[in-house]
Amino acid sequence: MGSILKSIALLMAFLAAPTLQAQQVPGQALTLKDAVNYALQNKSDAKKARLQVENSEYQIEEVRARALPTITANGNLTYNPILQQNALPGDFFGAPGTTILAPLGQKWTSSAGVNLTQTVFDQSVFTGLKAAKTTREYYQVNAQLTDEQVIERVANNYYQVYVQREKLRVIDSTYKNTEKSRNIIKGQFDNGLAKRIDLDRMNVNLSNLRTQRQTLINEVQKQENTLKFYMGMPIDTKIVIPETEFTVTPLTLEESADVTKLSEYQLLKTQEKLYYYNRKAIVAEYYPTLSLTAGYNYLGQGPEMPWFKKPSDGVYWTDYSTIGANLKIPIFNGFGTRARVRQATIDLKKTEEDVKDTKLSLELAYQNATTQIRNSLITIDNQKENVELAQSVMDDTRNNYQNGLATLTDLLDAENSYIEATNNYTTALLDYKLAEVQLIKSKGELKTLTN
Repeated sequence: MGSILKSIALLMAFLAAPTLQAQQVPGQALTLKDAVNYALQNKSDAKKARLQVENSEYQIEEVRARALPTITANGNLTYNPILQQNALPGDFFGAPGTTILAPLGQKWTSSAGVNLTQTVFDQSVFTGLKAAKTTREYYQVNAQLTDEQVIERVANNYYQVYVQREKLRVIDSTYKNTEKSRNIIKGQFDNGLAKRIDLDRMNVNLSNLRTQRQTLINEVQKQENTLKFYMGMPIDTKIVIPETEFTVTPLTLEESADVTKLSEYQLLKTQEKLYYYNRKAIVAEYYPTLSLTAGYNYLGQGPEMPWFKKPSDGVYWTDYSTIGANLKIPIFNGFGTRARVRQATIDLKKTEEDVKDTKLSLELAYQNATTQIRNSLITIDNQKENVELAQSVMDDTRNNYQNGLATLTDLLDAENSYIEATNNYTTALLDYKLAEVQLIKSKGELKTLTN
């Protein structure tokens, strides 16, 4: 039986070896600052937000173009196989009292010219230019908000990776100590000084620890992959998170914060301005529009294609020009404009309500974050003491067991209590760090994590 158990132990150690080696693969050291800055440079959300800011400049240029003159060149060449017959009084041809059908025009005509149109007054153009500039402001605030969202997601997942690794470290440490105890029991069993049931129970406990360890390894890998996704980093990149990153530092807690400076609030206020200009653009349909036009053209006519022909060929070229003013005064369109104005007014009022609700929501988030910070600090202190106590109990119980003063059940219970206490402590640390991120966010200081 001893040889069988020894063979089983060797087999389990062999199966666990690849996993242990996988954890020893060197990787890129990644601090929270490094992770955040990498994400801001590589995550597609941040890139697209910057592209929207760039695109807003082109939108301004597009609206500005409506206020600048429009110049077009035109030309055509027409062949008339059959000229239209026109009924003309015979008086023109020396035959009074008769009607003569005569063709007017030439078989060939060609024209070329340049035309200019300049808007003099169009209220929608002026309003549209203001709206385009506000759109640029909107995308700038949106880019800032997107960066903050990227930072928040990366920070939260960064700390979650750390917690999973801490839990894995505790299991590894417990496994080594339990394995030592199992080896002692095995030696005692081989010499007839221990019961087989004690050895079997230790082997079962080691098997359970290996199962927990493998589950944590999988969780760490999945959490790391999630972190790399939110960073925009290739999934196959190996990373290492320094232990010094997970520390509890005191934060200044104030009774309230000025949430009107936060990006979420500023974005809604900018959107409110856009709805305001949208309403003004619709109201501008009530205003008249005035534009100037000018053109200069050349016209060639004759029985042959006019190009490169002279009067001697029966082709004559003449020039002409036009200057005009176009005035458009809206009078009645079936109350369509009025309906659109009222719809735009409703959109504006809805946005005003969103602004109020968002302000309350941001204030609530700040108060919840400060409350969570205070509670987490108390929990961390309690759990830290609990870990130290569980460590002491486990060490004493292991020593007593080796000296025959404690039962195996006492030892296993002490080890499980230590694992539970340590996991509770790391969970409390995670709750604190997540609350810390929320507090920094509610104060509008997420960008400080990049420094």
